[in-house]
Amino acid sequence: MGGTKAVQEVFTHTQRVRLLYKTILKLHRGLPLELQALGDQYTKDEFRRHKEASSEQTHTFMVEWTNYAITLAKQLGIRGTHMSKPIGKYIKEQQLDEFSGEQIYQLQELYEAATQEKGNEDNK
Repeated sequence: MGGTKAVQEVFTHTQRVRLLYKTILKLHRGLPLELQALGDQYTKDEFRRHKEASSEQTHTFMVEWTNYAITLAKQLGIRGTHMSKPIGKYIKEQQLDEFSGEQIYQLQELYEAATQEKGNEDNK
């Protein structure tokens, strides 16, 4: 029996969602303050938007956010951002072709917010 299967049997869906949500917010504590605020807000908005999603959408949502949490944990490492690998991940053009119009719009908004924060940081 694999680890994922065991977790599914122990926790209800709602508990798994809450655990993932809290894990992501805890991981964000390892980010620079500006990115933490941006990441927290984006995460809260996305989890709120998907409360009434179909079971298929929910499965995809949980897989992708779990992958995000794993990637972020690896990038942050145990020593914090000053010793970690670069944060982020490039999206391949092939992956972008699979995004819906709404997802592209959200990605553009996230990019603009992230680059605006970076510009403000550079001006300090």
